[in-house]
Amino acid sequence: MKKIALIPARGGSKGIHKKNIYTLGGYPLIAYSIASALLCNKIDRVIVSTDSDEIADIARYYGAEVPFKRPDKFAHDRSPNIDFILHALDWMKSNEGSDPDLVIQLLPTTPLRDPKLISDAVDLIVINTTATSLRAVHELPEPPQKMMGINGGFLTGLFQDDPRPEYYNLPRQVFPTSYHPNGYVEIMKTDFVRSGKGLFGPKVLPFVTPVTVEIDRVEEFEYLEYVIEKKGHPLNAYLKSKFPREKT
Repeated sequence: MKKIALIPARGGSKGIHKKNIYTLGGYPLIAYSIASALLCNKIDRVIVSTDSDEIADIARYYGAEVPFKRPDKFAHDRSPNIDFILHALDWMKSNEGSDPDLVIQLLPTTPLRDPKLISDAVDLIVINTTATSLRAVHELPEPPQKMMGINGGFLTGLFQDDPRPEYYNLPRQVFPTSYHPNGYVEIMKTDFVRSGKGLFGPKVLPFVTPVTVEIDRVEEFEYLEYVIEKKGHPLNAYLKSKFPREKT
């Protein structure tokens, strides 16, 4: 089977300016996803989909391919993932004559991965012929039924159809175990994506990882910066060994 890693990296980030190339542990954020893909022995190619010339230049420096530029219409903050994935597949079909069998999406905002776990995820979906896709998740400490919203200035439960009075005050053990998709690895089967029935489909394999930090705010950057400084990380060590200086 032909397996590609596809790393999406828009240039326009509203929450954190240039988030995908924001420096973490001395290297741009996207370098970590590129490194984890290059170190995974089940991935044939590492491709970055971006609308930004700056990100494209940085991605190539760290070893990824950027064979095309993502059109602006697929690079808005509300653009669905299936659009840039289909764009990448269409480009490869038109320019290289073939599709990959699997698209392994690695989100830059989940930087600290173990390439061995990515490899395990690939193995899992390859042997499961009935699955339409795979998504990495980690177990939540509390179920969503314990979370609250604000309505009219007061806290309110999010599950108004639950008939139990103050159900959100019940022990967490009475609710099913819940899992949060964390962007560690997401694998789509090209045949299903091209079927027009969606991106992940009805039979999504769960791939349970350790609790994983996703970066959406500066606070997550600061926390992972602390983790790398105090404990180190194999991907950061790899980048230091291959690239003594950050590409900026």
